[in-house]
Amino acid sequence: MGTLVLWRCLMQFGIVCDRLADVDLVVEAEAMAYDFCWAFDTPMLRSNPFVLLGIAAARTSTIRLGVGVAVSGLREAPETANAIASVNCLAPGRTFIGLGTGNTAMRTLGRRPMRIKAFAQYVRVVRALLAGEAIDYLSDNGTHEIRFDPPGVGYLDLDTPVPLHLGGFGPHAQALAGELGDGLFTGFPRGGSITQALANVHIGANRAQRSMDGFATTALVNVLMLEPAETLESTRVVAECGPSIMANIHYLLDLTRETGADPPHYVHSIWDEYVAFHATRDAETAHRKLHESHYSFLDPHEARFVTPQIIREFCIAGHAEEIVAQIKDLESQGLDAMTFVAPQGKGRRQYEAFARRVMERY
Repeated sequence: MGTLVLWRCLMQFGIVCDRLADVDLVVEAEAMAYDFCWAFDTPMLRSNPFVLLGIAAARTSTIRLGVGVAVSGLREAPETANAIASVNCLAPGRTFIGLGTGNTAMRTLGRRPMRIKAFAQYVRVVRALLAGEAIDYLSDNGTHEIRFDPPGVGYLDLDTPVPLHLGGFGPHAQALAGELGDGLFTGFPRGGSITQALANVHIGANRAQRSMDGFATTALVNVLMLEPAETLESTRVVAECGPSIMANIHYLLDLTRETGADPPHYVHSIWDEYVAFHATRDAETAHRKLHESHYSFLDPHEARFVTPQIIREFCIAGHAEEIVAQIKDLESQGLDAMTFVAPQGKGRRQYEAFARRVMERY
């Protein structure tokens, strides 16, 4: 892992941009001192992340740009490595990539996420290619050695390191981040506490006999800033935090149905009612209906599940000074960076308010 410095010592803050029409927001976020921007990789719902990053790279100069996360099942590993190395030509030293097994991106296609063993090999191929190395590549036609051989300057940037982060909400993926990655992208509560996630990361790092120097832990969180005298029952609160909360509920529904696992304790208060509600959907389109509101809007039929108890479980919530205190606590646990998703059409207002009321106090 070397001595590559991925982030500054203090907490880093990022935004999420997922459509081409919002590239202006990336430019404004840079001016507001945000450190990085994630682009989502969900082809049935969002703009192509690499196109978005290319445009953003041309219009910015300091903000770091990357995919959070590139879904391994959507494209071959050499194509993913090529795409981010191409972006790296436009923003050398500012480019990063997250890789994940896929959730919404795969399920909206009626497919399941990639299994961890195949994902590990995918990561190895991307990592080797970005380092300019040759690696054995398994395809339908057998195993062949591959490496990038661009014909000249301006095609790919393989000289400037591209930090590679792994998305992980479970112990195996988190351990794999410690084994193969420069960092971990996770979230809570469904990724466990930061302390628990880092314990899993250390298992992987020890397995590979790697140092944790320079390793970065980033969380996608749900942020809810209350206005004076506002409560968790207010219409605005439910509408603004509901899309992010329900994206997590949708993930858990798929997970429990596929694995037979019990739902985690933090959703017990609504779980049975929500499962019964989802069962009323048309079976042929239920996989699409479940995820169509993904981090964008709150399905009015699901609003009743965004209760004050659920908000407390899923959100960094409170007034600005309370949010600052919660972030400092997360930093003390080992969190290096965080980002959050604003509901569709409200990104500019929410990111500006967070920068002014939280980041300036931090």
